[in-house]
Amino acid sequence: MSGKRKRVVLTIKDKLDIIKKLEDGGSSKQLAVIYGIGETTVRDIRKNKEKIITYASSSDSTSLLAKRKSMKPSMYEELDRAMLEWFNQQRAKGNPVSGPICAKRAEFFFYALGMDGDFNPSAGWLTRFKQRHSIREINIRNERLSGDETAVEDFCNNFRDFIERENLQPEQIYNADETGLFWKCLPSRTSVIKGKCTAPGHKSIEERVTIMCCANATGLHKLKLCVVGKAKKPRSFKSTDTSNLPVSYFSQKGAWMDLSIFRQWFDKIFVPQVREHLRSKGLQEKAVLLLDNSPTHPNENVLRSDDGQIFAKYLPPNVASLIQPSNQGVIATMKRNYRAGLLQNNLEEGNDLRSFWKKLTLLDALYEIAMAWNLVKPVTISRAWKKILPTIEEKESLDFDEEDISVAAVATILQHTKGLENVTPENIEKWLEVDSTEPGYEVLTDSEIIRRAQGQTDESSENEEEEIELIPEKHINHAAALQWTENLLDYLEQQGDMILPDRLVIRKLRATIRNKQKMTNSS
Repeated sequence: MSGKRKRVVLTIKDKLDIIKKLEDGGSSKQLAVIYGIGETTVRDIRKNKEKIITYASSSDSTSLLAKRKSMKPSMYEELDRAMLEWFNQQRAKGNPVSGPICAKRAEFFFYALGMDGDFNPSAGWLTRFKQRHSIREINIRNERLSGDETAVEDFCNNFRDFIERENLQPEQIYNADETGLFWKCLPSRTSVIKGKCTAPGHKSIEERVTIMCCANATGLHKLKLCVVGKAKKPRSFKSTDTSNLPVSYFSQKGAWMDLSIFRQWFDKIFVPQVREHLRSKGLQEKAVLLLDNSPTHPNENVLRSDDGQIFAKYLPPNVASLIQPSNQGVIATMKRNYRAGLLQNNLEEGNDLRSFWKKLTLLDALYEIAMAWNLVKPVTISRAWKKILPTIEEKESLDFDEEDISVAAVATILQHTKGLENVTPENIEKWLEVDSTEPGYEVLTDSEIIRRAQGQTDESSENEEEEIELIPEKHINHAAALQWTENLLDYLEQQGDMILPDRLVIRKLRATIRNKQKMTNSS
């Protein structure tokens, strides 16, 4: 007769490990044996996967997750949700968050949520709030966090010690950061046109996407841009397979990065591509991803490969704005390339700007922003790391950087653009910088935090996605594609001003289609 199984209480970290193993095809029976628990417990963990991941993602400490064994809710759950949302936003902005500030904000949300009874945000309440969400510290001094030069020096010294201990080379050190892009924003003589509205300062949510850039410290490995749009299958995509896009495309009802999308990107895109790159360089498949404290970035315990060799590390809130590599001209260069590219395309097509603007689709914009990212040279990226890793900048000092897209260069293009010949340099600069401070995460007002804490959602956003998505797909067979290619080649052959490489590209495409057709016919 077998003895009674000893009761095992799993930590949050244990549950995360089990979820990872289940996602990789592990069986409930095997995992139950490994962890000394019942199969029912494994099934419960699978059932509560999203809840566990969300909890862990909002945690501030990996070590505390390895100790914590429950996700015991607060007796004031709505207040807890509101406070956590507010706290994450303050940390992302680099704002100081002290115990008294937290207590005052908690009291505000308690009454704003219409909760019953009296509430005393005591030191005990603050301690329990920190424990529930594995927050390490809320004792920041009263100086503004976004300009602490001493903290910058401390972090850089500690980070250099860290990469020396871990034996990491610049090729194995990455940074990623999000930004908002108004992809259909074009200049005007009197203001900036954002989306469909030409009123100064108006921002069209429909024509805004979130873009995340990611590259290593040498600039030699730039991952495809991660783009988050509102619609799962925008109208302009038609029958386009999203896996064939020049970017990694995700959808979210507000076109914001969120915890779920970031985790998918890390597990399914970042880790495999980094492994492949490091193998090609003959390096150990080990890397670190340096991130800021955006509310959309999961806890470092969640952002870790199965073998623990590819993982995330966070910039302190009080230094991120000063030294985050992507913000040291990398994202700005990409955006300037994008906008200058739009103007050049308009000039080459001979359209007036408004006609070009009306025809511009999200699919067009994705190809243009991918090209803009490709034009960002490795030296631009490596120099962005000079505050953290000065030795990289020294090695690259003999290289020549690309010319920045200047206001004067854009003005030259606009001189040939109908209706915009006299746009002022001030308006050009405003246009180039129109979304320079646009975050990649949703910034909520107090009212929006309260609605979200109470479980209220924006129904119009959910319905809007359905309106955009319902587009019939058109299947094009090999024979039709081949015929169109033949017609295009005939046209190009008749054009005396077409250069040879253009025709060679089409001929290569024709050969590819013919091979696909043969394979289909033979199968």
